[in-house]
Amino acid sequence: MTIRTILVDDEKLAIQGLQLRLEPFEDVEVIETCQNGREAIRAIKTLKPDLVFLDIQMPGFDGFSVVQGVMEIEPPLFVFVTAFQEHAIRAFEANAVNYLMKPVDEDKLADTIERVRQRLAEKKSSDEADRLRGVLSEVAPEAAQDMDEGDTEASGRYEKLINVKDRGQIFRVEVDTIEHIEAAGDYMCIYTGDNSLILRETMKDLERRLDPRTFQRVHRSTIVNLDQVRQVKPHTNGECFLVLDSGAEVKVSRSYRDVVARFVH
Repeated sequence: MTIRTILVDDEKLAIQGLQLRLEPFEDVEVIETCQNGREAIRAIKTLKPDLVFLDIQMPGFDGFSVVQGVMEIEPPLFVFVTAFQEHAIRAFEANAVNYLMKPVDEDKLADTIERVRQRLAEKKSSDEADRLRGVLSEVAPEAAQDMDEGDTEASGRYEKLINVKDRGQIFRVEVDTIEHIEAAGDYMCIYTGDNSLILRETMKDLERRLDPRTFQRVHRSTIVNLDQVRQVKPHTNGECFLVLDSGAEVKVSRSYRDVVARFVH
């Protein structure tokens, strides 16, 4: 699948540099370049690209204004390109696939393109499922109902209660009350709002038991309940902290920062 792409930056050299770095990606086709926000909004609405690399600081309409300006259509995927670290959290809040610091690093660009491919594949699968439901609802209503029931069953296969044997006692922990989980070898430290318990289990096995729509890995050794997040605080080197309902703070490492974009709106 070709990824139809628009580049937006008020500096011609920046656009040229990004074009050169994108050339090795055979599935990326640059269909337009724009030098300001107004041009970008017109091009996005007219050409309907899959992906937009968007400079944040531009005269007039900045990058965030461009995103707001195309919200009445189905928006493309956005990757923000910036020279300023402090824009990172706003980029996540705008649900960007990623943000890249200038000058663009080739390895980070490759990682970003892979994320784009995954997002587009997920969107295509979702769109195809919706179209199939639409057709089935007209010609075979019972089959459409079976599809919906299948989705419900899938969400119901995850744990609602976890039994934790700790200090000679067995505690029944409601999964919704778990704020975050930290790994310590083959043990998991489970934190609720007012308690902490030790569970002998690997991170990988515990992840299989938890609904990924709610519980996400944000660090090599940390899982967070996204429903318990109340604030995102920026940190250095592309990292940030999630502030939970209890006031606890959990670091999001750079490897998992796309998680923030997934749930912060």
